[in-house]
Amino acid sequence: MAEGKRKPRLAVWKFASCDGCQLSLLDCEDEFLAVAGAIDIAYFKEATEGEIEGTYDVSLVEGSVTTPHDAKRIREVRERSKTLITIGACATAGGIQALRNFADVSQYVSVVYAHPEYIKTLAHSTAIADHVPVDFELRGCPISKRQLLEVISAYLAGRRPVTPPHSVCIECKLKGNVCMMVAHGTPCLGPVTHSGCGAICPSYDRGCYGCYGPMESPDTVSLSRALRDLGMDERALQRVYRTFNANAPAFRKESARHEAKNGS
Repeated sequence: MAEGKRKPRLAVWKFASCDGCQLSLLDCEDEFLAVAGAIDIAYFKEATEGEIEGTYDVSLVEGSVTTPHDAKRIREVRERSKTLITIGACATAGGIQALRNFADVSQYVSVVYAHPEYIKTLAHSTAIADHVPVDFELRGCPISKRQLLEVISAYLAGRRPVTPPHSVCIECKLKGNVCMMVAHGTPCLGPVTHSGCGAICPSYDRGCYGCYGPMESPDTVSLSRALRDLGMDERALQRVYRTFNANAPAFRKESARHEAKNGS
């Protein structure tokens, strides 16, 4: 087939992660089969051993950069990709492993490994966008398969993906959920968290844990004030922002503010 008429090539890359976001792609099942009919899966180790050499029209990147090798590899992926999309909290914010960013990673290495001198790791776990230009970030831990299909379809069609930037609170309203904080006094990160999960936790009477990272322009200061009124102290407020998206700028800044107040 001539170069101009070939199917678009999709590549899926793994860096430091748990593979959960790649599995979300496989969980699309019948829907993904429809998309797969319009593309060539050129590289996807989670699903196939084959690899099509050359360049890729769309690359999905899961995972954070935590080693010198990965810092080099992501630049190579960027060079070979027309469009690069990061998927999941690890790729967009450094992931749970970014908790190392608030400590001395050499201390962890010395405790975990019998021969730490063989371990080559970076002091920080960072998002892909900290190393190369990224065309679109899809948040979540794990990502929403519905949003993933929208993103892939949008780029294949040459349009911008439609992934609403509003908070989880809007999703709660759309589902008719009673506000956990107002009605039950349950701490919840929903007011500052990006939508996409369908308000899973609040729908089962649990506060939002912030899996999708900060929404656009989150008012974390006001939320922290409300959480303090519910009984959380500075230590608890510091910890609540240091989970899956601890290194996302808005959450990192807010957790650091409470760390300074706590004196820890």
